[in-house]
Amino acid sequence: MTDEMNIADYLAQGGRLTNPANVPPRYRAELMKLMSIFVDSELAGAAGFADVINDGPGIKERIAAARIVLEKTDHADKVLRLMGEFGANTDRYVGHHPWTDRLPRDTAPGSTRSTHDMRLSVFNYPLDGWADAVVMNLCMGHAVSVQLEDMARVTYQPLAEALREVLPVERRHTELAEEGLERLGAEGQGAAIAKSLAYWRPRVAAVFGDPSDGRMAQLQAWGLRHASAPEMRAEWEKRLDAALARLGLTETA
Repeated sequence: MTDEMNIADYLAQGGRLTNPANVPPRYRAELMKLMSIFVDSELAGAAGFADVINDGPGIKERIAAARIVLEKTDHADKVLRLMGEFGANTDRYVGHHPWTDRLPRDTAPGSTRSTHDMRLSVFNYPLDGWADAVVMNLCMGHAVSVQLEDMARVTYQPLAEALREVLPVERRHTELAEEGLERLGAEGQGAAIAKSLAYWRPRVAAVFGDPSDGRMAQLQAWGLRHASAPEMRAEWEKRLDAALARLGLTETA
């Protein structure tokens, strides 16, 4: 990068940042926020699924849930290592942070706790048994894929590379959810599934928040965001509706 070329111009011309030494302060702040949200959400999500492993109706289901816990924790570790390269205090993630903390089940969508980490708001709500966990995994799994597809194009190359490794694994988690719901539907649990869909769909929708116009323009100029929140939410709705159609499920069963 030459002295005459600012960061936005450099990135717009296809440039990529590759280590903390060449990351400007404002870009660094937004990048760290992006990584913190990802790490905290993966750890909180893993903690939630850990609590329902033994609710699985069979060995296959319990193995699937345990694999999700393991892989989400591994994904958090990949990005946490990058945060450590920026001087982040990664030890706090190894201690006794309350990743299992949740709000009351009937709290309105989009709510956050008064003292909290940077997890997406959907991970502040408790799971209610096996079928509920599978429904949440389907709804949020499609949201995660949409978000990661955007994030995997980020202009900080080490993060982009890490997320490209994470993405197919997260997609497999969503496939496991679809397989699980197909099984539950065949067992006559349509009413329970519909109830959980009505609960989780608006809470997942709430994660597609948009920054202010000025901040969004800056994030896009830096290549830290590409699609807008409405665009990503519309894509998520399309994918979720297609999955439900394949399963023959509705939210009014």
